[in-house]
Amino acid sequence: MLDFVIFLKNKKVFLSNASKYDVRVFFKEIRNKELSKATLSRKFTTLRTFYKFLIINNAIKQNPMQNMSGIKKDKKIPLFLTEAEMQQLLSLKNVKLRDMTIIEFLYSCGLRVEELMSLNIKNIDFISNTVRVVGKGNKERIVPIGNKCIEVILNYIKERRKVGFPYDINSPMFLNDHATRMDQRTARRIVHKLFIKANILKKASLHTLRHTFATHILDRGCDIRSVQEMLGHKNLSTTQIYTHVTIESLRKIYKKTHPRK
Repeated sequence: MLDFVIFLKNKKVFLSNASKYDVRVFFKEIRNKELSKATLSRKFTTLRTFYKFLIINNAIKQNPMQNMSGIKKDKKIPLFLTEAEMQQLLSLKNVKLRDMTIIEFLYSCGLRVEELMSLNIKNIDFISNTVRVVGKGNKERIVPIGNKCIEVILNYIKERRKVGFPYDINSPMFLNDHATRMDQRTARRIVHKLFIKANILKKASLHTLRHTFATHILDRGCDIRSVQEMLGHKNLSTTQIYTHVTIESLRKIYKKTHPRK
């Protein structure tokens, strides 16, 4: 806000007399300072809010910010693990079967943590290798599960049966050490410890495995519409962010197929 006031002062323009042209020139000048789009967007929002305040309080008659389009923030490329890092995580030794099942499930299906923790055993169809997920907006979707993940899930259920923990179809898929449904915080703590154990130094989180799932299957040729369906994204634009991280795959295809490579 202060930099806009200084800008107007240098132009010898009163705040109450500033026009759309003045606002555009101001943002053109500060863009040349190589500010991030997030910073520019924040400045724009602050200025628009300030002028609304002036209008409401009858301090000015015309709002130069009216009908001006905001500045869109850059979409951050999601953090994901490489296939080598993922293999490193999946190959950990001396890990509880339950904890490794969480890792396998997240990587196999790309679920959100809240979706995973709300699952019951009956949500899994062991014949068709699919899981019925209830996502955002209470929307249901069916997601395939890989054979390796199914094998780990079955072993985990067998282990529960041996120690006397619930294993019937109405039981939660993941139990804590007290044989009740595991909460999201516990799941996050488990995955964080496994990242450290696997020597993964990135600022990875449980959601990183969802990004990793999407990135890896896109890299291997899955179409983006199918990825959208599996992730439960309402809009394709949300899924398209993952295409930014598959450029290496595109480069390999280009070199393999283009006659003038």
